[in-house]
Amino acid sequence: MEKILAINAGSSTLKWQLFEMPSERVIAKGMIDRLGLSDSVFTVKYGNQEKFKQVQDITTHEQAATLLLTQLKELNIVTHLDEITGVGHRVVAGGEAFKDSAVINPVGLDEINRLAEYAPLHNPTQAYYIKIFTALLPGVPEVAVFDTSFYSTLPAENYLYSIPQAYYEKYGARKYGAHGTSHRFVAHRAAEMLDQPLETQKMITLHLGSGASITAIQDGRAVDTSMGFTPLAGITMGTRSGDIDISLVAFLAEKLGKTMPEMITILNHKSGLLGISELSPDMRDLEETADSRPQSQLALDIFVNRVVKYVGSYVALMNGVDTLVFTAGSGENGSELRATICEQLACFGVELDEDKNNVRSQERIISSDQSRVRVLIVPTNEELMIARDVMRLK
Repeated sequence: MEKILAINAGSSTLKWQLFEMPSERVIAKGMIDRLGLSDSVFTVKYGNQEKFKQVQDITTHEQAATLLLTQLKELNIVTHLDEITGVGHRVVAGGEAFKDSAVINPVGLDEINRLAEYAPLHNPTQAYYIKIFTALLPGVPEVAVFDTSFYSTLPAENYLYSIPQAYYEKYGARKYGAHGTSHRFVAHRAAEMLDQPLETQKMITLHLGSGASITAIQDGRAVDTSMGFTPLAGITMGTRSGDIDISLVAFLAEKLGKTMPEMITILNHKSGLLGISELSPDMRDLEETADSRPQSQLALDIFVNRVVKYVGSYVALMNGVDTLVFTAGSGENGSELRATICEQLACFGVELDEDKNNVRSQERIISSDQSRVRVLIVPTNEELMIARDVMRLK
């Protein structure tokens, strides 16, 4: 029995889970919210539904990591820190340097920092946590699990843009994708639920949350994905525009007197469902107001439209589809959304069982017995995928 700590760090949050491996039992989990702000909130769930909550100012990443390890001991979740035999970290951008998760040494840490230009809001923080935990838990393997590595199998015709090749060769200008750890987890879990090897299936996974992406998986490998050089590309999202004509961006920048960085901020944070509805980026708010606000219904219609277009293109790309998998916030909880999407995919033989679909965040097959395409809900679990990679590589 080993204890593996999975770290999923953001700029102002630190989510974590401690697993007993190889049983994959969650020993404890929690998060630090409002990190770097006053009244930071540290919560832990452990034992027999026991909970711990503490509000205090947590101003640095070092303080956050130290507090986490200290509380593991003080709450008797571990007796000694040397019980932790591996730490896994979610890292957003691995570029072309990391085609798989990897045990990180100083050279690897430098490379993660070098790749920060591809994920400036994430990689520096995640690299810093690797450095901190290396110091706090000397000798314990630190494994980086990259969101982008699942897409290292994309063929060139799907990851290259139609721009001068020198830009790719000199600057790495290509599609990298995102949410790869989530797509990888749900794809393998769906194959287990169907008792069929992933390598035998043509599968499309739909990660539909505030950030949303769709991935085509054939012969056990990702062959295309909706997000691009950054997570801004692809389908309409909560606050992200998704695909847009770059000439329109330049046109609007001139009309609005905005710089390109300012336009990118608008496309990332003020667009998508929020921009269309002028109300909310949250699907639930839009569904509640759709009857009284045409803009809310329009935002929902555009979201479904973009999802259906991507799924349809991936069916054509793979010359068919065997399995659709819904995951993430709206994908796991939105029965009406799933039904609307699948109704528009009926031409491919997709048919839901209405009763089976009437669930929230429950792992199950929701297609009818007559459906030519299996449709599943698989709640994502990136932290478990991280823990599995630690066990595989350390």
